[in-house]
Amino acid sequence: MINQVLFIDTTHPYLAESLQDAGFKCSHYTGNSRQEILDMLPHYQGLIIRSKIKLDRDAIERAVQAKFIARVGAGMENIDASYAGSKGIICLNAPEGNRDAVGEHAIGMLLSLFNHLCRANQEVRQGIWIREGNRGIELGGKTIGIIGYGNTGRAFAEKLSGFNVKVLAFDKYKTGFSGLFVKEVDMQELFRETDVLSLHVPLTDETRQLVNRDFLNSFHKPVFVINTSRGQCVDTAALMDAIDQGRVEGAALDVLEYEKLSFENLDAENLPLPFKRLIASEKVMLSPHIAGWTHESNYKMAKILADKIKALYAGSD
Repeated sequence: MINQVLFIDTTHPYLAESLQDAGFKCSHYTGNSRQEILDMLPHYQGLIIRSKIKLDRDAIERAVQAKFIARVGAGMENIDASYAGSKGIICLNAPEGNRDAVGEHAIGMLLSLFNHLCRANQEVRQGIWIREGNRGIELGGKTIGIIGYGNTGRAFAEKLSGFNVKVLAFDKYKTGFSGLFVKEVDMQELFRETDVLSLHVPLTDETRQLVNRDFLNSFHKPVFVINTSRGQCVDTAALMDAIDQGRVEGAALDVLEYEKLSFENLDAENLPLPFKRLIASEKVMLSPHIAGWTHESNYKMAKILADKIKALYAGSD
């Protein structure tokens, strides 16, 4: 039997080409109708998605022939993976593919924030020449606290190794990972020592609104906050209050809690006061969920998923 694969989102063409060369039949859905997608699900053995649709219990119930769901990316919050598993559906993702992109982006945002590069760039373009007001901070000698030491957390730590910094990391689900680039610590040490906090966690019930008022009040000194994980891991109102109170010296956010499910845009009809405070602050740097969105990562994620899917079928022969 030819295994039919439905591409619900766009991906690098390598993924479909590689699967087709391996004998899969690939179909591409270019619309945005959830109902149309649901109607198609019963006919496919494999599903390739990014963030266009939430594969909840209703969707998975309809995918009666599905053997796998592959997410082109790292986060799996738009898939009910546990329910899929109960139906014998294997869920795959590709966090290895964009780890370097996210690590580099986090460093780029941090250095830009420390050196006021966005503000200085705009000032010079307007004929404004301010040197003292844009005096920067050196990264060397600082302590970087990482929460979540998976693919992107490790990549960030590795890329910091040339900056003469101390890197601490806490991961609730990993132990024994201290090494050349990082020291494993508990949250109390991280709260005590951190100058720069960087989040590298998936969005789960545990991490939703993780960075809230109580969390920010726990740091022993003012910190900078970087978030390249998921926007809903940070309580924006609490973050802005902490910035106003001097407990957070600056923030670099690639993700916002006001993004649409697809991450392709902001939820423009629901932008509250904290968002307006966020975009008005010179102490905040923003980018549109592009940390893992490089030309290289696009290809690498496609190749990694193609290899995982082919390995899955090779193992069943």
